[in-house]
Amino acid sequence: MKQHLTAVIFALAIVLSSIVLGNAFLKRSQAQAKISVTGLGETDFISDLIVWEGLFEKQAYTLGEAYSGLEKDRKAVTEYLNSKGIASEEIVFSAVQSRQNTRAEYSPEGRFMGETFLGYILSQNISIESKEVEKVEKIAREITELLNKEIQFYSQAPRYYFTQLADLKIELISKATEDARIRAETIAKNSGATLGDLIVANMGIFQITGQNSGEDYSWGGTFNTSSKAKTASITMKLDYQIK
Repeated sequence: MKQHLTAVIFALAIVLSSIVLGNAFLKRSQAQAKISVTGLGETDFISDLIVWEGLFEKQAYTLGEAYSGLEKDRKAVTEYLNSKGIASEEIVFSAVQSRQNTRAEYSPEGRFMGETFLGYILSQNISIESKEVEKVEKIAREITELLNKEIQFYSQAPRYYFTQLADLKIELISKATEDARIRAETIAKNSGATLGDLIVANMGIFQITGQNSGEDYSWGGTFNTSSKAKTASITMKLDYQIK
């Protein structure tokens, strides 16, 4: 009798094990029944903020002469910008930088003999940040007029930004998600399946490139500041169950 009971228990254990393994295999198969798609959200926009920087400098044999000349030039630069419609409070001047100006001396045989002191060079950076993009662009192009005033001014290329970037990013996420969902529905339909629940959603890198610039996307994200007209894009990778 005891032997029969043991055999029955053993048989039941085999049946239960088979049921458990079967359910595990079924769940595993169901978990693998998914589709992965990547959607793209993209839009063109025009920058609404410009940052322009430049530098002017003065050279003299003594620090006092150099500083006095730099002060005179700073006043002339401010007056010039005011005449172009830039308010004084929009102009930011950096701290004055100084360096010695020297000339290397060599013997007729080419041996270094030391340096000759020629004086001091003082320089100062200037920065303008404005939403009047076209006006500041025009000033950046015409700033060489200061050369007529004997002011040594070096202009940098303007940098362009967009103040509504956070809202734009949310809009692109929505576009990319919708694009991915449509792709998933199309693939499922063409495969004779039905799209199920969304399992996972992963956002890609936010990219900003100049329009018609030929810039390449970067794994870490591209953030163009040299072009006024830009293209922003983002990707969304979605995993759906399929039935």
